[in-house]
Amino acid sequence: MQKWVLQNRNHWMVMTGIFILISFGLKMLSVPGKISTYFLIGASLIGGLPIAIQAVQALRVKVISIDVLVTLAIAGAFGIRSFEESSIVSFLFLFGAYLEQKTLAKTRSAIQSLVEMAPASAWRKNKSGEFEEVAIDEVVKGDTLLVKTGSQIPVDGEVTFGNGIVNEAGITGESIPVEKSVGDKVFAGTILENGALQLKAEKVGEDTTFGKIIELVEEAQDSKSKTERFIDQFSKYYTPIVLMLGIVVWLWTKDIAMATTILVLGCPGALVIGVPVSNVSGIGKGARQGILFKGSDVIGKFAQTDTILFDKTGTLTYGNPQVVRTVYTSQDHQLATELLISVEKESSHPLAKAILNEYSSDQTHVVQSSAVMQGGGIVAQVDEHDVLVGNVGLMHKHHIVLDAKTKRDIASMEADGNSTVLLAVDGQLAMAVGIRDQIRAGVKEDIQALQKMGVKNLILLSGDQPMAVELVCQELELTEARGNMLPQDKATYVKARKEMGEIVAFVGDGINDSPSLAEADIGIAMGDGTDAAIETSDVVLMHSDIHRLPDAFRLAKATRRNRIENMGIALFVVVVLLVSLFASDWMNMEIGMFVHESSILVVIMNAMRLLYDKKIGFLDRNQLWISKLWLN
Repeated sequence: MQKWVLQNRNHWMVMTGIFILISFGLKMLSVPGKISTYFLIGASLIGGLPIAIQAVQALRVKVISIDVLVTLAIAGAFGIRSFEESSIVSFLFLFGAYLEQKTLAKTRSAIQSLVEMAPASAWRKNKSGEFEEVAIDEVVKGDTLLVKTGSQIPVDGEVTFGNGIVNEAGITGESIPVEKSVGDKVFAGTILENGALQLKAEKVGEDTTFGKIIELVEEAQDSKSKTERFIDQFSKYYTPIVLMLGIVVWLWTKDIAMATTILVLGCPGALVIGVPVSNVSGIGKGARQGILFKGSDVIGKFAQTDTILFDKTGTLTYGNPQVVRTVYTSQDHQLATELLISVEKESSHPLAKAILNEYSSDQTHVVQSSAVMQGGGIVAQVDEHDVLVGNVGLMHKHHIVLDAKTKRDIASMEADGNSTVLLAVDGQLAMAVGIRDQIRAGVKEDIQALQKMGVKNLILLSGDQPMAVELVCQELELTEARGNMLPQDKATYVKARKEMGEIVAFVGDGINDSPSLAEADIGIAMGDGTDAAIETSDVVLMHSDIHRLPDAFRLAKATRRNRIENMGIALFVVVVLLVSLFASDWMNMEIGMFVHESSILVVIMNAMRLLYDKKIGFLDRNQLWISKLWLN
């Protein structure tokens, strides 16, 4: 019976409202007798029933909830035969709960839309080579899948055939579709807008990037911030205090009307709901923009960060070294290039990949033998040529003479932060190549944005040579840079900054960054980084988009500010109502309940500005957010 009543509380609300309107209508028509009063009594009983049931349920677990206060207020007004007040308070409380439920559902719409985006089926290649539609749960790693135009990509995988245009906004927050072809990675939940793709499944189900997004966001919503936990404790003591105040006023003044009005005015509804709805809106907004906050506590702490430490490779730089300078010292440039390509094809070193990407030649030579010299390079025999590919140390070891100009060129390359690869053929230096990892475009502007938002220390930590690290520091105008740092050195440095009283965030993407991400107050991982880095982080920037970092920081600060605004609104309303009750003669129970329920809607709508603000955190005070809310 109780469950049925609570499930249909909206129907009780409508009936309560109809009874009140009928009563007022009968009074306006001057209908004789007590018929209008009977309708008010019925409205009080109908509206008060679901409220009283919730109050009893709360008392059973020894909690004095808002429902208890409102039930006592309704009963008090009913007891002194103020049926108009008891019925209106019942209706306003139920109507406020209905609107609260409706608007709170909107704050979770961003997360629900993610869940609804999850594909339910996939076209899988069977043993006969045909594609058949199967449930997504039947797809396993290694399956070959077909994705058609307009369909969702069901798994994380690699394109093996075809090409097309993919909308990745649901994963990365980037609205511009990207072209995908053989060898490219694709993500579950993204949409193939044009073309047809065959792909090999690499991650399925909950292991996909999309699945992890949903899991992380749901965990974040279920978590509570310190502020929320404080308010929960506060309300556990505050609500009984309001009840005691009402009892004291009744005993002192013998005015039960004033006592019951205090119970209504002192309800902490807006205070209890204000902070959670801000957190849900902030987390939902971040999810839409490719920013995952792993909990409400993360948002509050990140908003107060004053020191951000960066890993270099793959974070501030692309992580893909490129050839930036070539100096030939032999007459036959073509032969030197061909021999270099031939040897580097035998190597898996990142610098070898950069060389192969830079130079192209249809003519290659047979490598008869090759040997890797630890920390030096490669010694090879290529078509009867003795070939050395490596650093200056390897050249010295094999007595290769470097003239003054070559030494100046090498010094110039290293001064610019390049790694140098030298090629010697038959005892003579033939070629010098400068290779450098490029700084991501727009990173400097991102750094400047963080500085403007109050981050005092922006520090680069890297395992690279100090000179190369310092050059990146100067180019990006960072506060400080440190090179030759092993993973344990970075973690120790993070700990030292924390001990100085700073709130420290660390941004990285590799497995070697995991200790620092875990040690920092806020670990920020790049979404395309290693699973270990993502698991130990507090914030994930999807698709390794470093440009989301200022947006994430701005959103965290806006969400924290929104929490404070909501707490201020809630406390201000309660104080004004109670003061008005004692200092004026116009405050009554109906007005108090109307203002109380209105304050709950105000804090909810204030929080929802985070969802609809296009600037992700800079709240536009002139924005017509109320009309936008209801139009959507």
